[in-house]
Amino acid sequence: MYLCILKLIGMTVQKTPTALGTEKIGKLLMQYAIPAIIAMTASSLYNMVDSIFIGHGVGAMAISGLALTFPLMNLAAAFGSLVGVGAATLVSVKLGQKDYDTAQRVLGNVLVLNIIIGLAFTVVTLMFLDPILYFFGGSDATVGYARDYMVVILLGNVVTHLYLGLNAVLRSAGHPQKAMYATIATVVINTILDPVFIYGFGWGIQGAAIATITAQVIALAWQFKLFSNKEELLHFHKGIFRLKKKIVADSLAIGMAPFLMNLAACFIVILINQGLQHHGGDLAIGAFGIVNRLVFLFVMIVMGLNQGMQPIAGYNYGAKQYLRVTKVLKITIYAATIVTTAGFLMGMLIPKLAVSIFTTHQELVDISAKGLRIVVMFFPIVGFQMVTSNFFQSIGMASKAIFLSISRQVLILIPCLLILPRYYGQLGVWISMPISDLTASLIAGTMLWWQFRQFRKKPV
Repeated sequence: MYLCILKLIGMTVQKTPTALGTEKIGKLLMQYAIPAIIAMTASSLYNMVDSIFIGHGVGAMAISGLALTFPLMNLAAAFGSLVGVGAATLVSVKLGQKDYDTAQRVLGNVLVLNIIIGLAFTVVTLMFLDPILYFFGGSDATVGYARDYMVVILLGNVVTHLYLGLNAVLRSAGHPQKAMYATIATVVINTILDPVFIYGFGWGIQGAAIATITAQVIALAWQFKLFSNKEELLHFHKGIFRLKKKIVADSLAIGMAPFLMNLAACFIVILINQGLQHHGGDLAIGAFGIVNRLVFLFVMIVMGLNQGMQPIAGYNYGAKQYLRVTKVLKITIYAATIVTTAGFLMGMLIPKLAVSIFTTHQELVDISAKGLRIVVMFFPIVGFQMVTSNFFQSIGMASKAIFLSISRQVLILIPCLLILPRYYGQLGVWISMPISDLTASLIAGTMLWWQFRQFRKKPV
């Protein structure tokens, strides 16, 4: 049945990007968002699978060690999104403007930039890995697990950057179903290899990391095959790999919003881990790791909706079809709100059942369940805030996207994490998150209302 659904999706997606300007918005969003949602959900399950096998196969302290790696993973994702997301948006806009030559060169520049940035990040991080992990809230009981996992992940960092960057371009070039297949392939391969490497070979937490990189290598090889096809509108060929100043600058400017968002997320997780370590110990950090994985599932579904919206909004904004831009935004907001409300209901009604998927350690289950219920307190409005931020990024309004990206995390959440734990201890760490969700959504609503007014003033 699952294969039938994938086949149906592959048949319904338009083969050419020009359909973005003519097809019905609702139908387009389904065609582009459903593959992206499946892909992003699979990506979330990809991370959850590691945590589940590590929690049951290695132990509670290993989950806490894995949680220490979140800031580094966010930092790596920040540099990856700086190139990949910015380039994908630029490709959508250039295709909308029918500037195919520039779109080709963007593809080549993505490849080169990801290699350069990925290598630099790996070398610098490996040099200071242990001090970094202790700074992130690690202890002698957890740093060993985190180190074993991150060394493997860092050695494969270039592969990860290339895989994510090319997948973003593939989606924006009119092939969302192929981008979905690449992500699903990594999940399936990782799920198969995890128990083999962790239990069968006895590699423990390193086995989970090796499974992750191996799956990405296989997916990357398939992506290279797709982009080597000369019949595709965007494909590898001589002359597109030389870095162009304007392409690099435009890509980095647009990608700066998700970069800053992930950079802020890195710093925030550091503060969360440090606060939980100080007020709750290693198990509290492990609890946040579990809560983060569960919440991430719903966040990734919304990100899938955003990825489906991005090429539609970018293309039509480039083509000056503002009514279509407005319509796709509204539909995406409605869908995202439904998703985050489902996360809210899970956290409020069955928190212990949800967290017990990862561990049978009773104290860890109790701390995680309590934290989950607090974190999802204002979750129904998180979808709106995420879509609004991504919307400005999709139409190339980098400064607005950057502001919305940093408003929740830098302007609100960081001060809360610095102040509230001093008065409320571990509870202060947990309640900082829903407070920032509420405040950031109010800011996003104000900015979106103003932008809607501007669209109504422009000629159709």
